[in-house]
Amino acid sequence: MKCNYQSLPNLNMDVTISFCRRASRTKIDLPDSEVHDENPDDDPTRLPAGPGRRRERAARMRPELADAEPRPVWWDNMPTGPRSDRLIGAVGADLVIIGAGYTGLWAAIEALTEDPSRDVVVLEQQWVGSGASGRNGGFVSESLTHGIAHGAALWPDELDELQRLGRQNVAQIADFVAAHEIDADLRMVGKTTLARTEHEVAALRKAADTHAHHGEKVEFLDRDEVCADIASPAFLAGMRSHAGGLIDPMALVQGLRRAAETLGARIFEQTAATGIGRRGGMLTVRTDRGGVRTGHVLLASNAYPPLLRRLKAWMLPVYDYVLATAPLTAEQLASVGWQQNQGLTDAGNQFHYFRRTRDDRILWGGYDAIYHFGNRVAPELEQRDASHRLLARHFRETFPQLADVPFTHRWGGVIDTTTRFTPIFGTGYDGRVAYAVGFTGLGVASTRFGAQVALDLLAKRDTERTRLKAVTGMAVPFPPEPLRWPAVELTRAALAREDETGRRGTLLRVLDHLGVGFNS
Repeated sequence: MKCNYQSLPNLNMDVTISFCRRASRTKIDLPDSEVHDENPDDDPTRLPAGPGRRRERAARMRPELADAEPRPVWWDNMPTGPRSDRLIGAVGADLVIIGAGYTGLWAAIEALTEDPSRDVVVLEQQWVGSGASGRNGGFVSESLTHGIAHGAALWPDELDELQRLGRQNVAQIADFVAAHEIDADLRMVGKTTLARTEHEVAALRKAADTHAHHGEKVEFLDRDEVCADIASPAFLAGMRSHAGGLIDPMALVQGLRRAAETLGARIFEQTAATGIGRRGGMLTVRTDRGGVRTGHVLLASNAYPPLLRRLKAWMLPVYDYVLATAPLTAEQLASVGWQQNQGLTDAGNQFHYFRRTRDDRILWGGYDAIYHFGNRVAPELEQRDASHRLLARHFRETFPQLADVPFTHRWGGVIDTTTRFTPIFGTGYDGRVAYAVGFTGLGVASTRFGAQVALDLLAKRDTERTRLKAVTGMAVPFPPEPLRWPAVELTRAALAREDETGRRGTLLRVLDHLGVGFNS
């Protein structure tokens, strides 16, 4: 197993190692009719040359992606589509949960575990697992702060408490999965973060010290040690953490559904909640074909348009894209190494996340994060040819020994993010409506914690969770359109420049001072 592939003489090692360097030009999400291909696809060693040079015409789909199924690989062996009735007419409930992803299902489970007599209704505008909960990479993170470094920057005084609660949360999820016999391939294998540039190596050394300071055991890996684990010419160093793990996200969401229904939750699919009204001491959740009269509402719609208008100022829907390969042969697996089967991510701002699945595919996603003007969310945005082609090229450059492995699936999904990259919590309607939104790509585990916080807020409970500054504090709002889109693009360009140069520019330093941005 070697990291320097002599069989690929055209591969420029110096450039490959630094391929995460980004150009400083702003990326504009053009419609397909305005997309241009400035990087020929017939050069397999061509490296990303910046956002402006990555625009590619949709009609020129590479053959390796043309045959890929436009759907998540997780859906292959799980039921998809609606399996419960649409709400038609009026019903009553003690608690209405809007959204049947991880947050909503955990909220139903926690509420009914606490009080089995409670009447809980869950409204889902599509079907259970159709959103981010059935599309993500399946990384189970203990962090409630989007990383220790980020948490240390935002809440240094309570970071150790947040870390303890995060570890407890993941342990309880593992216990729940085992107790309810959810076959979700949960493996507590941890993660390795990988550096592609010298300044990322320095950042990883600093991150390892930060982890150690807060009692988190990690190992810094030099280039030889990384190469011995992951056979790729791209990586200069790594940081190995044994916390957290991997899971089949669609299997988890379906297991949570079964658990919630067993406890008594009523789930209505293909039922869009259109508004909340108040009459006397009760609320009415209006739907497209009926409504629910209730005492309390929990908003778990995350990236989708919220029913509390003020949340639009704090929420930004960003699209993320993913590929999955065909199952690898034993020989192909051996050529990569990766014997510990841990999750892998890059160390840059624009990073890839990748992992092996239970049937020995490689899931490869991330890097691009696409915001559409006006907080637009739509099914057609779940496919983006330019992003998928870019991912395919990056994969070949990272693992040249897998150049002939086809991609069988390509998809995308929308991520709910805030300016501080962590969720926000709060209430409305005199405390009768609570929300937990903005998990920013790390919600596989933290949504359970978020659901518990929202239930605490509805019950007006003073708990360890509700006293946290991470819960009581609010993120800085995004500017409204038409300023929001250019502000996002300017920030993206600044993050790309930092990836390229290793220097945090003026804009990012100002945002750091305001409590905006990503420090992990």
